Amino acid sequence: MNQNSVSNEKLLEIINVQTEVAQQGMDLGCIMDLVTQRTQQITYADGASVELIEDKELVYSAASGMAEKFLGLRLKIDNSLSGECIKARIPLISNDIELDDRVNKIACRQIGLNSMIVVPLICRGEVVGIIKVLSSNAGHFKEEDIKILELMSGLIAAEMFSAMRNEESELLFKATHDSLTGISNRALFYDRLRQKLAKAANRQENFGIITLDMDGLKEINDKLGHRAGDAAIKEIAVRIKTSLQEMDLVSRLGGDEFGIIAGNVSDKNEIVAMIHQIDSKITRPFEFEGQNVNLRASIGYALFSEDGIELEVLIEKADKSMYEVKRERKGAANVR
Repeated sequence: MNQNSVSNEKLLEIINVQTEVAQQGMDLGCIMDLVTQRTQQITYADGASVELIEDKELVYSAASGMAEKFLGLRLKIDNSLSGECIKARIPLISNDIELDDRVNKIACRQIGLNSMIVVPLICRGEVVGIIKVLSSNAGHFKEEDIKILELMSGLIAAEMFSAMRNEESELLFKATHDSLTGISNRALFYDRLRQKLAKAANRQENFGIITLDMDGLKEINDKLGHRAGDAAIKEIAVRIKTSLQEMDLVSRLGGDEFGIIAGNVSDKNEIVAMIHQIDSKITRPFEFEGQNVNLRASIGYALFSEDGIELEVLIEKADKSMYEVKRERKGAANVR
């Protein structure tokens, strides 16, 4: 690539991102999240996404900015600029989606974008997805932005190659699972939640969303070190998983926060009983290298359709419920 096509300032930013990527280790999910955030910043875009191919669909597997609320969204590859990019295996730009017959205008309007660049993610000679930057303004992107995106896509492709050294299927697993705990990550949680919402609406089924936030992780890290903190997160993941049925899903949403899709609950009593069971397992004694570690968590929930039928509404309801529990516990601790 001709360096003159990208300013020295932008090249320095990309080098800094390379350093950040290296610090993420082998966590492909975190790397994709990092690249979307930095790509959005470097191109002054309103959003960015990494979309991986699964069957004949593209799945939003990492997203930032205006694309973030569409994490887990699935779109058909056909009849879209992304599809053209995958076929041609070259970067494509659309600086006015309303004048461009290659784009899926309905999907673009849903997201709120008016210009975008898509670049193929090529690993072992195969296109496995795309990286995309989005703007709500027409005419936003320039030639330099395409070159930046090609470099950024190379960062992800290198990590994908590493992930695929042993098995082809390992790529998708690494992209959708948390490297510390082995359970599903935020991207897979939202993918499955969107699918569950569609099925529940069509079949008039009920299900629950549970959000869980660890209490006292900072205290564990400060007193016993981050190795103990990581061990506590892993142990809580195991304890939640063993509390669930096969049709349920637990995901690490980030840091010390977990999300659960409870597929077999029909009313408040059932989901409250499930939460009590999870809480009971979490608070059992736990030792790390001979030290007692107190495991606690604040847990909230929302029920489809009692608390809402839209993804954002249900997540907000569950989070509010969780934070109410956390405030009550802090209040009780202060009284003591």
